[in-house]
Amino acid sequence: MSNAATALPSPASTTELPAERFFRAALFCLLLTAVTALSTTGKLDLFSAIAAPLAVLWKGTRWLRGGAPELSHRTATILVLGYLLFFPADLLFFSRNFASDGLNPELYAALLAAVHFLLYLLLVRLYSARTDRDTMFLALLSFACLLGSAVLTIDTYFLGHFFVFLLFGAATFLGYEVRRGAHGAIRSPAGARPATEKKFHRALSLAAASIALGAILFGGLFFFIFPRFSAGLMGRMSMQPSLMTGFSDDVELGQSGTIKQSAAVVMRVRMDSADQTGLLRWRGIALSQFDGKRWSGADRQRVALPPDASGWITSRAVPAGLRAHAVALRYTVLLEPVATDTLFAPTQPAALRGNFSGGEPGASGSRSFLLQDSTGSFFNPFHNFTKLRYEGLSLQPRISAELLRRAPEEYDAQLRETYLQIPALDPRVAELARSITANAKTPYDKAAAIESYLRSHYRYTLELTGRPGAVALAQFLFDVRAGHCEYFASAMTILLRTLDVPARIVNGFLPGEYNELGGDYIVRASDAHTWVEVYFAGYGWITFDPTPAAPAMQRGLMGRLAAYWDWFDLSWNEWVINYDFSHQLTMAQGLKKNSRNWSESARNYFHALQLRGKNRLKKWQEEHGMLGTAAPVLLAALLMAWSSGGLWRLLRRVRLEWKVRAPGGGGADGQLASLLYIELLASLERKGWVREESETPLEFAAGLRAPGVAPAVAEFTRIYTRARYGGVACDAARLRGLLGEIRAGLRGRKKAAG
Repeated sequence: MSNAATALPSPASTTELPAERFFRAALFCLLLTAVTALSTTGKLDLFSAIAAPLAVLWKGTRWLRGGAPELSHRTATILVLGYLLFFPADLLFFSRNFASDGLNPELYAALLAAVHFLLYLLLVRLYSARTDRDTMFLALLSFACLLGSAVLTIDTYFLGHFFVFLLFGAATFLGYEVRRGAHGAIRSPAGARPATEKKFHRALSLAAASIALGAILFGGLFFFIFPRFSAGLMGRMSMQPSLMTGFSDDVELGQSGTIKQSAAVVMRVRMDSADQTGLLRWRGIALSQFDGKRWSGADRQRVALPPDASGWITSRAVPAGLRAHAVALRYTVLLEPVATDTLFAPTQPAALRGNFSGGEPGASGSRSFLLQDSTGSFFNPFHNFTKLRYEGLSLQPRISAELLRRAPEEYDAQLRETYLQIPALDPRVAELARSITANAKTPYDKAAAIESYLRSHYRYTLELTGRPGAVALAQFLFDVRAGHCEYFASAMTILLRTLDVPARIVNGFLPGEYNELGGDYIVRASDAHTWVEVYFAGYGWITFDPTPAAPAMQRGLMGRLAAYWDWFDLSWNEWVINYDFSHQLTMAQGLKKNSRNWSESARNYFHALQLRGKNRLKKWQEEHGMLGTAAPVLLAALLMAWSSGGLWRLLRRVRLEWKVRAPGGGGADGQLASLLYIELLASLERKGWVREESETPLEFAAGLRAPGVAPAVAEFTRIYTRARYGGVACDAARLRGLLGEIRAGLRGRKKAAG
């Protein structure tokens, strides 16, 4: 019978192969890791995600305890063939129904049905495994499960599962090779060698960990060194069953209460500019038309903007006056899949660059383009269906209040028609606007007064009950006097329009939580926000935010741990998922710069160390004139002693004396006996008695012709051989005494002739 068909012995058997328990435990952990990697992707149905790991756990405990297979090979074959009849129903109905909300339901349903079949096949084979061939087939199925999880997700959870899978994979194949090599060999029963078996298992574990660590290090090195020209198929392909909400292209009063209770991450933004002061907001879309309850955009005409030779797409809506009074902000955005084609940027976006077509099948980065409306908002025509990374350049206004006060109040007809539109209002609204701005002379003063009034006289809350009525704005201003951000922004915009000041609301996100570790802003759905932009001729639209600031949340231990994990997740997406040729250039430039700095620092450090040593030696020589003169003489003497071997003999003698006099020196120490025997041979060699390489210690002692010395040498040799080769306690004191007698006898003799 071949090795591949050899039956697996029971774990409780005393005739099991070497490393049998190790092999079974490693294979079980390998299967559990692969199935767990699939279950934690979040893309499987609830039943499969829970039932598969539980089935592996239950079988694993029985398997490790010696339980027999529950299924025969015949039954397993029938079950697999039966599932093939069920597979079309799973593909067309069950999996298709679960994948109906996905971006590509047909592809997602096919992948999900294939994963169901893979898990079913793995469990059937696990419950019927009897031979080595079955176990190797299980190992291959576990690898297929890991590949399936790689297709379903690109999150950092997969990285952890991959490392664990690599460790148990190495352990599994090590154990298998040991077992395979032991087939047909004569060996003692497992019960007769428990201590040896434990040591062997520890050695195998260390070997598996070393192999896994080496694979990770070398694999990571190759990953970062090999040329990369795109983010790869898995980076652009997503099986996300549903898109993230938290932003919409219109704003309805009362809608953000539920959105702002979600902690889902929408995007992460890393700012490259040092100057990040001012009213920082992640601007999305500007809305101008209000019907009393809902805001919408008036401009549905969007202009296509192609990239230039370097890939940058430049905005056409940046006023010249703003360019002269603004600070440039550079940033990088990692946007999660969201249910909108809007792109987000701080304040006034001037240019964007990225592979915006990466999520569209058949589209390439060279054909990326964006759409822009008259409000300066950017839109991705390929939609944000996958994780999207793009760079941007924005202008943060730095315009003084005096310049804005001197801005002309003349507006063209198109501007007045769009941004002074007012629905039917409660008369008290216009009266309130006039009373708030009674002392304000310019549009800027009116905007500042209304912003301050709303912040100080109204309360921000998410706990509004009931649906807003037809006069929701009047209810907010005169009755409830508390609301979400869209109430405050709507109130300020309408109050300004009643005073003939063009204004609009903007839907986007607050800055979010700044992660000091990663140097990025973590923007969540709960950071969704609405604010106001007021028009000033020559400078464009300037941001105002009338919403009172929410109470700051204190971060505890869990918050700090979450910041570390988010930094790791950001690095994973930045340097693994989106790793391309530009990242390679950045890393190479950084390594070159750092290596130059490190080498320069090392040279400076050792040069300074050398100077300090020279100065200290010079100072010591000046303070000790005679000693300074004697130092070269002493050094020359030491060199001569070293070359003649005298210094080496002295050091060896000191080492031997320390070894003999150390606590426990008289124990069963074969090494100590060997050191003393070497001293004996050296003393005899100086008088002409040299031991031949072919002689044993006892033969040499028996053939020694040295009256007065030979008996002591014979006794010394007997003690030495028993301690060195017999495991007998070394009588160090006696050996030392005999060595002294032999040296004294040799000094009283003339050099022997041979």
